[in-house]
Amino acid sequence: MKITSAEFVMSNAHVDKCPKELLPEYAFIGRSNVGKSSLINMLTAKKSLAKTSGRPGKTQLINHFKINANWFLVDLPGYGYARVSKKNKKTFQKYITDYFMKRTQLVCAFVLIDIRHEPQPIDIDFISWMGENQIPFCIVFTKADKLKPAIIAQHVAAYQLKLTEDIFEVAPEHFITSSSKHLGKEPLLEYIGGVNDKFFTATKV
Repeated sequence: MKITSAEFVMSNAHVDKCPKELLPEYAFIGRSNVGKSSLINMLTAKKSLAKTSGRPGKTQLINHFKINANWFLVDLPGYGYARVSKKNKKTFQKYITDYFMKRTQLVCAFVLIDIRHEPQPIDIDFISWMGENQIPFCIVFTKADKLKPAIIAQHVAAYQLKLTEDIFEVAPEHFITSSSKHLGKEPLLEYIGGVNDKFFTATKV
């Protein structure tokens, strides 16, 4: 699949105010400074579609972008902010939870994880929550240009081992990406295209 158009639609903090169109949605989420905005801009080939910042926690609303006029890319606030008040953090977590639990248009979430680090408790906890609530998701490892292939393989294997030991019978599907090198762009878009095909085929029946 190729992205030919990408436009910002809205930002809001309430799932009930999200677009009413019955189009498939793909949510992107990760902890602070994981490279989410850079990945979104790389996938859409638009350098400033999602705002990037050196300050973690820049995204603080549910942001909808309509892609190719037939699906939505959703940029969600991160989990585990370092520089927001406890009150704001609780608010962020609530509308993140509300989105995942109530948004029927969601067909897949992409949980972003910085490949440079070994399994982090905050990521494992969030992935566990997704599994427990049967939210469809894949893992997207980011910043792969920072490591050698052998180290990348070791870190991916460590996550797979951790997840299959404690949470899942089979490790979740994953992608390895680098926004600066455009690594992983085609596999991710092909996956989305395949899910879209199934979605639209099912809605025609």
